[in-house]
Amino acid sequence: MKQTWKLGAVRLTFQCLGITIKTLNTSPTASVATDDPMTTRRDQSALRAAVARHEWFHTIDLGDGIVTPGRDRSDEKLARLRLPERLDGRSVLDVGAWDGFFSFAAERRGAKNVLATDSWAWRHMGGRACFDLAHRALDSAVAAREIDVMELTPEDPGAFDVVLFLGVLYHLRHPLLALERIASVTRELLVLETHVDMLFARRPAIALYPGNELNQDPSNFSGPNPPALIAMLRIVGFKRAEVVWRDSIARRLGRAARNLLRTGADPWASLQQGRVVVHAWK
Repeated sequence: MKQTWKLGAVRLTFQCLGITIKTLNTSPTASVATDDPMTTRRDQSALRAAVARHEWFHTIDLGDGIVTPGRDRSDEKLARLRLPERLDGRSVLDVGAWDGFFSFAAERRGAKNVLATDSWAWRHMGGRACFDLAHRALDSAVAAREIDVMELTPEDPGAFDVVLFLGVLYHLRHPLLALERIASVTRELLVLETHVDMLFARRPAIALYPGNELNQDPSNFSGPNPPALIAMLRIVGFKRAEVVWRDSIARRLGRAARNLLRTGADPWASLQQGRVVVHAWK
C-alpha cells in the first residue's frame, strides 16, 4: 500500500515500513501543475492551447518550442532597429507595446526598468490578453500600463533613458504633438520606426490619408518623408537625429507590385512609400 501527501514543497511517501522524503523542484521552469495553465510555461500543452486561442500581432518565442503565430516579422524588425546589444542599467519605455515583443527584448538585453504602454491596441485590438499571456509565460518583470501617447508627461510616467516608438506615428492625427510628448519623456535616445511617404521629395513633406488610401486601412493618417521626420524631431527638442535603416528600392518595388495586384493601388504612389528607423538623441 502506498500513500502520498504534499506538504508545501515536500512530498512524504509512506510505503510499507519505509519513509521517503523528497523535496519538490520549485524552480520557475519546473513541471508543476497549477490551477491556471495559462500562467506559466510549465505545462507545454496547456500553453500551446492558450496561445492558439488568441490572435497575435507579434511573433514571440515563449521557450520550449512555443512561438506565437504573429503576422509581424518581429525578429527581423528588431534587427533593423539597431538597438544597443546591452541595455544594462538603462530604463526603457515602449510606447505602443501591443503584444510586448520589444518590451521583452529590452528586458533580455539587461534593461533595469521596462514599462510597456499602449492604448489603441489594448482597447480595440483584443485587449491585453496576448501581452499578459506572454508576460506570464516568460516570467517577465516588465511593467505594463494603459496610457495614450498624448498623456505622457515627465511627471507621469516619468522620463526614460531609451524610448521605443514603433509603428505608431503614422496612425496619429497630431504627429508633431505626439513627438513633443515623446520628447518630454526621453532622457537619452529615441528609437522611432514608422511608415514614410513622399520619398522622392527632397524638402520636408507629409502625405495625408483622409480615408483608407494607405493599405485600405482608415487608421492610417499621415506619411512624412525622412526630411520631415528629422525636422520635426529637431523642433521638439532632439539635438541630433538620423535615419539608421530604410527600405531598399527592391523592397519598395515588390510592395508596389503586391499593392497593385491586391488593391489596385497606384504603383507610382506605392513606390514613394516605405519604412524607416530613426535614432534621435537628446
